[in-house]
Amino acid sequence: MTARGAAFLAARDGLLAAGNDYARARAEFRWPEAGPFNWALDYFDAVARGNDRPALWVVNEDGSGEKVSYAEMSARSNQAANWLRGQGVRRGDRILLMLPNVPPLWEVMLAAMKLGAVVIPATTLLVGDELRDRVERGGAKFVIAMADQTAKFDALGDLGGIGKVAVGGAAAGWQDYAEARTAPADFTPDGETGPDDPLLLYFTSGTTAKPKLVLHTHRSYPVGHLSTMYWIGLKPGDVHWNISSPGWAKHAWSNVFAPWNAEATVFVYNYGRFQARAVLDVLVRHGVTTLCAPPTVWRMLIQEDLKAWPVKLRELVGAGEPLNAEVIDQVREAWGITIRDGFGQTETTAQVGNSPGQPVKPGSMGRPLPGYDVVLLDADGNEADEGEIALRLTPRPAGLMAGYQSAATEPVRPPEGDYYRTGDVASRDADGYLTYVGRADDVFKASDYRISPFELESALIEHDAVAEAAVVPSPDPVRLAVPKAFLVLVGGREPSRELALDIFRHIRTTLPPYKRVRRIEFADLPKTISGKIRRVELRKAELARQAPTKGPMEFWEEDFPELK
Repeated sequence: MTARGAAFLAARDGLLAAGNDYARARAEFRWPEAGPFNWALDYFDAVARGNDRPALWVVNEDGSGEKVSYAEMSARSNQAANWLRGQGVRRGDRILLMLPNVPPLWEVMLAAMKLGAVVIPATTLLVGDELRDRVERGGAKFVIAMADQTAKFDALGDLGGIGKVAVGGAAAGWQDYAEARTAPADFTPDGETGPDDPLLLYFTSGTTAKPKLVLHTHRSYPVGHLSTMYWIGLKPGDVHWNISSPGWAKHAWSNVFAPWNAEATVFVYNYGRFQARAVLDVLVRHGVTTLCAPPTVWRMLIQEDLKAWPVKLRELVGAGEPLNAEVIDQVREAWGITIRDGFGQTETTAQVGNSPGQPVKPGSMGRPLPGYDVVLLDADGNEADEGEIALRLTPRPAGLMAGYQSAATEPVRPPEGDYYRTGDVASRDADGYLTYVGRADDVFKASDYRISPFELESALIEHDAVAEAAVVPSPDPVRLAVPKAFLVLVGGREPSRELALDIFRHIRTTLPPYKRVRRIEFADLPKTISGKIRRVELRKAELARQAPTKGPMEFWEEDFPELK
């Protein structure tokens, strides 16, 4: 192993040795010194040498699947790198990678690192203008996609002569990735990789605006995800399943870097339609030891009798959106394991989390993770006990992006000043635990009281009929605005006046009067392509609505004299 790989490994081993001792991990951890480093060459290939443990385990709904050892993955990625070099891929070239959870996704990720190329991850859900935007603003010179997805690109017309590679079959006008298996399994890089060399270009999920381009480096994600490894509690030999779709940052978080940093197995189950029972069966059948899933998945899982599945799980985490206490309580009651919340962004690795073995406070997303100095800034930019979550930039955390771009041809705009501001608001208690309040632009005032949508949404989903909730301000002539909830119901429940009344009564027992939801509407929730709720659309619709106009399945408190 190179000295560069050894330094990374030493930092990793320090976190593993600290284990559940949060204070020790925080006190002793230091990011490896910045310098030339290629994670795929200096670390992955080194630990893969002669290593027959599975690096990747893909299981499909029909029972088929594939296990790929660390040694095999190293060799395959070398073949892919050599073959892509033969197709013209050079250092700095941008590759739009639009693959589902198939082994070539991981092979190409490693190959691109070894070549010094930049990967633009893209979800297979993209079509039309959104897909063109990824290609054009991202400055893609190559596209790698499944054969059954190639028509989407062909329909865009002339894309400037970019190179096109098809996976899983032949496609007219596309190179066949299967040819990569004929390339040599030994790879020689064309030079050193600098820590600030670009590696990944992500398009944000666009919950409030047009997606931004987030540029990560060979340091920020491979090295930065040591914090994510620690938060999840991964150990060598774990079988880790992160229920996440390719194309988004969370996939790289927990399907690539965090588990492979720990020398664990990345486990994937491919299904056409999510079915909670099938997912639980897979957990048991394949001995998954650590699981990460978004709140939407957890909310669906708890509708089953979890006690009926004797899982071998040791660690459970949730990310993507804050977890509600009701979900955490039900899983703990069934399995005796506490789902640990965490916080991070496309722009960073895991910044805050409830780390393994530490007390979990209801509603809190935990404390700053090793390597991150997190502060809260009030409206005047002063450090406070409630305010915008910000990262102190001296010293700069390794897991922070290089910066934003408007397009690949525009300069990178790095975070400036003393802090990187996340745009998310939290409060901090006397023990240093942070509780998520909401996006800075989602928090609103009603009757001059400050309202956090997340707190109200958490209370709403405690009702057994509510699957999802989104709270926004609704204009009111007396109070300026009142909280209004858009609700999605669990399977088998139908909207009705009687159900609305029952939900209003539930709210009155769980929220103080000044925080009460005054209006509810049963409706679908607008979401980003990655599944996050776009409250901005709901807010705009409420502002545009002519009072006292109501939606077809909307109910107000004053509709119910029996509530008086």
